[in-house]
Amino acid sequence: MTAIQEPPVHTPTGSLLRLATAGSVDDGKSTLVGRLLHDTKQVFADQLDAVERVSRERGLAGADLALLTDGLRAEREQGITIDVAYRYFATPRRRFILADTPGHVQYTRNMVTGASTAQLAVVLVDARHGVVEQTRRHVAVAALLKVPHVVLAVNKMDLVDYQESVFAPIADEFAAYAQALGVPEVTAIPISALAGDNVVDPSRAMDWYAGPTLLEHLENVEVDHDPRHCAARFPVQYVLRPQSSEFPDYRGYAGQVTAGAFRPGDEVLVLPSGKRTSIAGIDRLGERDVDVAFAYQSVTLRLADDVDVSRGDVIVPADRAPEVTQDIVATVCHIADRPLRAGDRVLLRHGTSTVKALVRALDSTLNLETLVRDPGPSALHANDIGQITLRTAAQLPLDDYADHRRTGSFLLIDDADGATLTAGMVGVPLGTAAEG
Repeated sequence: MTAIQEPPVHTPTGSLLRLATAGSVDDGKSTLVGRLLHDTKQVFADQLDAVERVSRERGLAGADLALLTDGLRAEREQGITIDVAYRYFATPRRRFILADTPGHVQYTRNMVTGASTAQLAVVLVDARHGVVEQTRRHVAVAALLKVPHVVLAVNKMDLVDYQESVFAPIADEFAAYAQALGVPEVTAIPISALAGDNVVDPSRAMDWYAGPTLLEHLENVEVDHDPRHCAARFPVQYVLRPQSSEFPDYRGYAGQVTAGAFRPGDEVLVLPSGKRTSIAGIDRLGERDVDVAFAYQSVTLRLADDVDVSRGDVIVPADRAPEVTQDIVATVCHIADRPLRAGDRVLLRHGTSTVKALVRALDSTLNLETLVRDPGPSALHANDIGQITLRTAAQLPLDDYADHRRTGSFLLIDDADGATLTAGMVGVPLGTAAEG
């Protein structure tokens, strides 16, 4: 993946928003991202010079801002986005980490990667073509991943004479489809990424639109989910026993707090064993006995009792523990070229744990046209969204994905070559059952 680039300007003090862009091929995602970076003055002079030089070589009259994000050589040569391109930019109001995801159907799997941590998804639609199958697929993925905010950016309004009569029915169709999938909020904005209309600056050509520009919406949307307020979760990554002369009896459990907060004295369970103990102390790099460890901090927990803890275990509050089970029903997006079939034996990676699993049944696939679950498919193919039933060789502590993204999700892996097959989310209903 492309490395996140630090911005050349601004020292923001606002909150962080993680967002992803998606849409069909040639809907203008990379141009939109380039426009955001250019118009918010996040582009270095030498970067802009290089883009202008390549644009002239292609015979273009102006700078092709899509080249600011299409960083792979294959992308530049083909004019499409293949990889997930991550970009960091900032304004005085907020910081942003943006994942520019591919539009071609064969790279839908990359959208799952880009949107898996997103708090907002920007779905682009070409005003000339309206909502197409890939648009519906991207909305379904956003719903599957429980992205709380979705923006419909109806792009290339300059090619339809900026007509409200073109924008309105697209916005209505998209909103109805997203609502049927359970998307909680949709904001529709008419834009021209090429000309800059309603991206950073308001459009003079669309005086019928009274809403915010895209950047205004991104700066002001409320990101109300704070993982620090969730039930605490700590997947153990590594057991530390340094055996140093300074701390001869030291035993700690290193990892990242994925939700909530832990404090010394908290009563906890070690799952899946269910052993009860309490936190004796918390250490961070260079600091011993800190008062609290919040979500996304990497720390070492020391426990009051000598209990058996190993990599893959999860430490949780004793009064807010998840279900421990070997039987999983989950909604999945199949991302491998190799089909997934009932009876397949796979590896299941959940947090820091990897266990053997059996695909007991393929329950259904989602029909993107009708939003109906078609029962009993013979296989899941690349980019299919469906529901499956699994049986694992060992018990796992599983949350609902809507409550905890990290401990409510998993990957299925080919046990022969280690390839990732499927991304799964626990407790995520999608679509309606087909009538018998």
